[in-house]
Amino acid sequence: MRDINNARTRTNGSTRDYVYETIKKQIIHCELEPETKISENEIATKLNVSRTPVREAFLTLAEEELLGIYPQSGTFITKIDLDLVEEGRFIRENIEKAIVREACGTFDDDQLMKLEKNLVMQELCLEKGLISDLFELDESFHLLLFEGCKKIRSFKMIRHMNSHFDRVRMLSIVSSLNWSLLFDQHKAIYQYIAENKPDLAEDMMAQHLKLVNFEKDELKSRYPDYFK
Repeated sequence: MRDINNARTRTNGSTRDYVYETIKKQIIHCELEPETKISENEIATKLNVSRTPVREAFLTLAEEELLGIYPQSGTFITKIDLDLVEEGRFIRENIEKAIVREACGTFDDDQLMKLEKNLVMQELCLEKGLISDLFELDESFHLLLFEGCKKIRSFKMIRHMNSHFDRVRMLSIVSSLNWSLLFDQHKAIYQYIAENKPDLAEDMMAQHLKLVNFEKDELKSRYPDYFK
């Protein structure tokens, strides 16, 4: 797994947000594996920041149940909790069904073009096996739907509740489970929005977000130490 020193360059925002996003991404991308012990001093040194924003980021990650903080033992990456996976999936399904329904008949050519460009990049990453990029494009595809419906705050809220769901999604991509099916579902969602078919778009989004239910047992078998 990559060392945290290889994190991307800091983007705009607070130091706390930078630390939070860096660690969260590495947990979701399996670069920091479950039960790995990390410390404020270690992270502060490697990211060249003070301990205060690291402590604040740790507390936020603990609220999302990505970190377990134990005063006598230390701070550890948590295992994936399938109850939290299902709760996150449930919330996403119900909100995103409403999002694609709203998108039908309201997205203009520019918004549809953004989705189409994303799909072109997904297909290229699929062909080349660019796993990390494929995950990011998947996330961007859903973000574009929320942006087009002017529901960015809703997307941010969901993101904070979907950490464990995202960990399973990433494991699925790493394991080459249903890559082509995910892409085909994205294409179908785009097509139904473009053709103003809200019932079909909503049904496809539900199928898309239920896919994880059929992958959980396989992933637990492949990665038994990752799950609670």
